Amino acid sequence: MRKVAKFEKVSFEEFEKGFRDCYPDLAAKAREVYDSIRLPVRATAGSAGYDFFAPVTFTLKPKETAKVPTGIRVKMDEAFVLQLFPRSGLGFKYRLQLNNTVGIIDSDYYFSDNEGHIFAKLTNDSNEGKEITVEAGSGFMQGIFLEYGITVDDEATEKRNGGFGSTNA
Repeated sequence: MRKVAKFEKVSFEEFEKGFRDCYPDLAAKAREVYDSIRLPVRATAGSAGYDFFAPVTFTLKPKETAKVPTGIRVKMDEAFVLQLFPRSGLGFKYRLQLNNTVGIIDSDYYFSDNEGHIFAKLTNDSNEGKEITVEAGSGFMQGIFLEYGITVDDEATEKRNGGFGSTNA
């Protein structure tokens, strides 16, 4: 198998900004949470997805949403994209969904002003009234690297200079 990427933690300063925004009541624990962040891993040799781990415990009632700063960034080869999905068991049992349906992390996101910090915005879309609790350190999202192509007449030359929505396309 071809190795195309490497996960890293963002700097503490960058993580702390995102963490304070998402969890203002836990801001004093930012360093402790940062120090406990685990890099994504595959559970088995046959797994396609790399499991992302929750930095803190969070609970979502049906129809509630949470924004989760993972503290993770990824450097990957050009012509690859990291696609993010909820862990399949959480999607199946609770209809846990990413708000953008599939997260797309482009290879140049690594160089963004926010260091390529990967966030997840999740919604418990349960139709059965099920509340979900994701414990700190447990897998909640998975990422799969995919190669992509471009058209023969592609002329994109712009460079990324920011995070979400920074390309204005």
